[in-house]
Amino acid sequence: MSQTAEGDFPSVIELNVGGVCYTTSLTTLLSVTDSQLAAIFTGKCQVSLDTKGRYFLDRDGVLFRYVLDYLRDGDVVLPECFRERERLKREAEKYSLPGLVESILGESRNRQSGVITVGYRGSFQFGKDGLADVKFRKLSRILVSGRVSLCREVFGESLNESRDPDHGISERYTSRFFLKHSFLEQAFDMLYDQGFKMTGSCGSGTAGAADLKPGVDAEENRWNHYNEFVFVRE
Repeated sequence: MSQTAEGDFPSVIELNVGGVCYTTSLTTLLSVTDSQLAAIFTGKCQVSLDTKGRYFLDRDGVLFRYVLDYLRDGDVVLPECFRERERLKREAEKYSLPGLVESILGESRNRQSGVITVGYRGSFQFGKDGLADVKFRKLSRILVSGRVSLCREVFGESLNESRDPDHGISERYTSRFFLKHSFLEQAFDMLYDQGFKMTGSCGSGTAGAADLKPGVDAEENRWNHYNEFVFVRE
C-alpha cells in the first residue's frame, strides 16, 4: 500500500526508516522545503507503508536520528568518537539536505589539530623447544599520551582515565592514559577514523630476566619489547 495524495498526511508522522521506528511532526519533515522528505510528505513523491501503517523509508535507520535533529534545530551536534561522518554525509545528500552536508563538513574542518602518541609493552610467545616461530604478540597495556581533550575525542569511553583525574585545566596534557582493551589495530582504526595519520614510530626489545616470578612462562618472557607510534592530525 502507498500514500501519495497531497494533504492526506497527519500532523504526527510515524516512520519506519530501515527497520528503525520514529515519531515526529509533519512540520519537522517539511522544514526544508526543497528536500526529498518535503517532496515525499507533500505528496509529490510516492511513499510506501509498512504492515503497521507506518511510512517506510528504505534508508539507514540509525543515522536518521541525526537527520531529524537537523530538521528540528537547523544544525546537528555529533557525539564524541562519531565514526560515520561519511555515511551520514551520504544520507544527507540522498535527502537533498545541503545544509546538513555543510554542517558535517564544517564540524570536520573545525576539529582540533594535534598529536597523539600510542605506545605498548608486550612480549612474544615462542614455539616449544626453543623454536623461533613466534606464535602471537601479547600486549600488557596500550598507553596513550597527548592533549587530554584530543585523547577523549578520539578514544571516548575506551579511554581509561582512572590514573589521571581531571583537575579542571582545559588544555591539559597527559602521558598516563591507557585503553580499556588491548587491541592495537582497533586503536589505529579509531585514530584513522578521526583523521589522524601516523608520522613516526620506534621500538626496542630486551631479553627476559633470568629469574622469573612464580607462574610466569619462560618462553613468553624470553623477549619483551616496547613500541611507540606518533599520530598527527593537522
